[in-house]
Amino acid sequence: MNKLFGTDGIRAVAGQFPLDYSSICTLGKTLMNILKNENHSGSVLIGRDTRESGNWIEQALIQGIGDAGGTPVSAGIIPTSAVAYLTKTHAFSAGIVISASHNPYEDNGIKIFSSRGIKISPEWEERLERAIHSREDVTQKQFRIQPVPDLEHDYQEFLKSRFSQAVSNKRNKVVLDCSNGASSNIAPRVLSELGFEVLTTGDAPNGKNINFDCGSLYPQCLAKKVIEAGADIGVADDGDADRALWVDENGRILNGDHTLYVLSRFMKKKGLLRSKHVVATTMSNLGLELALRDLDLELFRAQVGDKYVLEQMIKLDANLGGEQSGHTILLDECPTGDGILTSIKMLEVMVSEDKPLSALVAGFKEFPQVLLNVRVSRKDDFADYPEIMETMESIQHELGNDSRMNVRYSGTEPLARVMIEGRDQDQIESLAQRMVSVISKHLG
Repeated sequence: MNKLFGTDGIRAVAGQFPLDYSSICTLGKTLMNILKNENHSGSVLIGRDTRESGNWIEQALIQGIGDAGGTPVSAGIIPTSAVAYLTKTHAFSAGIVISASHNPYEDNGIKIFSSRGIKISPEWEERLERAIHSREDVTQKQFRIQPVPDLEHDYQEFLKSRFSQAVSNKRNKVVLDCSNGASSNIAPRVLSELGFEVLTTGDAPNGKNINFDCGSLYPQCLAKKVIEAGADIGVADDGDADRALWVDENGRILNGDHTLYVLSRFMKKKGLLRSKHVVATTMSNLGLELALRDLDLELFRAQVGDKYVLEQMIKLDANLGGEQSGHTILLDECPTGDGILTSIKMLEVMVSEDKPLSALVAGFKEFPQVLLNVRVSRKDDFADYPEIMETMESIQHELGNDSRMNVRYSGTEPLARVMIEGRDQDQIESLAQRMVSVISKHLG
């Protein structure tokens, strides 16, 4: 049986298996049956991003949940993190997000949260996969449910309540790129109501322009706008707004490692860190590890994927973790990454410290890093290919002790990712290309 769930739910071209109408309807019905067996009430919250396929996918889920005796509730277009938060705080049995995050609009996906607001267990995923693989054709019914506006309002009020500083007299200027996605209405409104001067871009979704030349995939576009506007910070959301990247006042693009450094330093100063551990992933820069060490904090590296970060945070009793890609989990606030919440917290630090973003990240010196993607036809175990393993060992030996290499498969796309970091840019670029060539030879 082919595995359908990756590190971030099911993701595929909308309309093709496993995101065809019958498969999605079967997923909704099976999820409802699982919830019944677990003695849940059967109310399921559904939210989506701005892709044109989101409408009929929501319809299929509503039909499947309803046919199994459940009560589907729509939150409409809303960030992934909002569904996680609202599922937990409003006592829904489960939450479903229809989104393919940073993928192009032709793709879509389904993420499922438990009643605790965290991603469902592997056991539940396996039960859903079995049902989808053995699905039968479903006749589509014609009905819809209207989004409940109070849900979006409650989420917005939650976000505003997380900003604990009075806005400074100079009114920090923010350029906000919503990626034509799920944050397009909510993020500008929240930041404006908190008193910031907000200039928006990527806030006119049409169903097909999500992530297109905008958002966290193209922060260089945001960097130009920050310089032109003389802004204090640029914020780049992704399509479902569960992560965010930054541009400082000088136009420098910053990532999730910078977020962890700024927030950990501030939270330690305020006595808000529950432990000495900050959780990141194998992709985070070695410079972050050294910078945290200077703060007497320890970086713990989890497997790539925000669900793995959360898993280790819970084990270590850590309340701050995240990924270089921009997922940041503030566990005292929300059980999943939230780009808007993280933006608020970064602005809170800027206001509280009365420093520009460039000064806040000055203590973090990044090692040169190269990240290359290799399109693969299959995701076999690298250990099955002696030349791949020999090349890995040879490169590790050449890199020495003050450098790192990480080779892994993407959890959401048919890609192998090669990351190398060290002190010599030319060396790591050459070695990364060598690793890519060998992987492509055997798996491309």
